[in-house]
Formats: sequence, C-alpha cells, structure tokens
Amino acid sequence: MMIKLFFTAVLMFFCSLLNAQKESDEGLLGDFDGNGTKEYAHIKLNDCDDECDGKCESIIYFSDKKLKSFTISPAKSGTLYNLKDLNNDGKDDIGFYPNWCTSCWHPFYVYTFRKTGWEPLVQPISTHCSQWESDEFPIKKDPKKKGYVIVSSSQFVDDDIKFVTKSLKVK
Repeated sequence: MMIKLFFTAVLMFFCSLLNAQKESDEGLLGDFDGNGTKEYAHIKLNDCDDECDGKCESIIYFSDKKLKSFTISPAKSGTLYNLKDLNNDGKDDIGFYPNWCTSCWHPFYVYTFRKTGWEPLVQPISTHCSQWESDEFPIKKDPKKKGYVIVSSSQFVDDDIKFVTKSLKVK
C-alpha cells in the first residue's frame, strides 16, 4: 500500500511539472520575444477597489521595456502563465486568468507576441472554477497535430457544467 501511495505521489509531482509555469513573486519568466534572453512579465492593477468598482484594468508589463505592455479589462489582477511556445514561432506565449469579485465563470486569455505587439492566439476560453479545481488546464499543444492546440473549455449543457475539448489550428 505504501509503495502504491509513493508511486502515485511521484507521478502527480512529475505531471505537475508538465503543466504551464505559473507566475512567481518575481513575475513570470520567459523568452516572450524569441531573442534568446528571458524577461519577466508582471501585472499592475489599475483603478479597481475590493468590490470591483472602477475600470478594473490589469496591465501586463515586462522587465524588457522593448516589449509593449497590454491591458485586459475587466480583471481584478489575476494569474499569468508561461504557456511555452504553442504556435512554434520560437517565442513563449502568455496565459492570463483574471480575478473578479463575482461568479465562477472567467475567460482564460492566451496571447502571443508578434511584430505589431501582443495578439490573442485563440479566442478567450470560457472556464468555470470547477474546471480549475479538476486540474483541467484550458490550453496545451496538440501532440498529434503540428500547428494545433487542444482547448478545454467549460460549457453549460443540459443543466450541468461540462468540459468540452477540441483541437484548434493556431496562426
């Protein structure tokens, strides 16, 4: 029994390493512009009180000032994720899961850096807190199809919340 528990714990540990890197206290480290140098991404909350009154803008900015910041609204701060290189362009992509004062439904945003600045890689992914509690991460590279990602979203179907997974081509 102890050996089975040990192997289960080891398996869970290694599976957690395969997930996207989550923001630390120093910020989110990644090579977001593909120049071979890592930079940090940070979140700055603009005009938002504890009840989510105000603009409630989350500004994503970078330690490398050459990388333009971008704004997500409404969002009462949130969590940044380094999604690695989802579209095979040599740059780490960014995920953002916003905080909010009400509801368990939140979009998960995925951005990639292009010559003109930050652009959505896919449409915002609908997620429910039950999806996060089930460790059903919203996006990952499709291992079977080059240039595709697997998107897992939360949908309200037949009076229940279901997780719907599909493979999508990325630019």
